[in-house]
Amino acid sequence: MRFIALVTLCLLGWNTAKADEAAQCQAGNGTFLTGRVVADPHFARGRHPLHGIELSHTHVTLLSDRDGQSWDVAVDDVFAAGYDAAGETVPAPLSTIRVGSRIEVCGRPFHDSDRQGVDWVHTNCGAAPTTRKPNGWLKILGPNGAPGPNLEASLEYCRLWR
Repeated sequence: MRFIALVTLCLLGWNTAKADEAAQCQAGNGTFLTGRVVADPHFARGRHPLHGIELSHTHVTLLSDRDGQSWDVAVDDVFAAGYDAAGETVPAPLSTIRVGSRIEVCGRPFHDSDRQGVDWVHTNCGAAPTTRKPNGWLKILGPNGAPGPNLEASLEYCRLWR
C-alpha cells in the first residue's frame, strides 16, 4: 500500500512539474514538447556566419509524448556551454543526449514540406519573448521526470545579436 502511495505521489509531482514547465514555456511565448530521443544528436555546419562566428546546429529527433510524432529539434550550438567556434562536433552538454533520453523543449515550431520541428530552444538573451523569438530551452528529464538544467542557457555569444 505504501508503495502505491509513493508511486502516486511521484506521478502527481511529475505531472505538476510538467504543467509548471509547460506554463512557463507558454508565458515565454514558446511551444512545449516532451518526449524520447529516437536518434543520436548530429552536428550540422552553419550556413551563414554572424560576425565571423559559425552558427552551427545540433539536430535531435524527438518522439513527442503529445502527438506521437517525430519532431526535428534544431538546437543552436552557440547557446551550449561547451560551444567551440572552430569545432565540428556536437558541443557539451548536448553530447550527453542519447537515444532513449527523455527531454523537454520549449521553442518555436516549424513545418517544412517533409518534416516538422522546433527551433529557438535557447535563451533569448534577456530580450522580451515573442512567438518568433520565445525564451526557450532544452532540458534532459531525470528518471523521475524532473527536468535538469537548461542546456541552452549560455550567454557568451549574446553579443552577436546586439
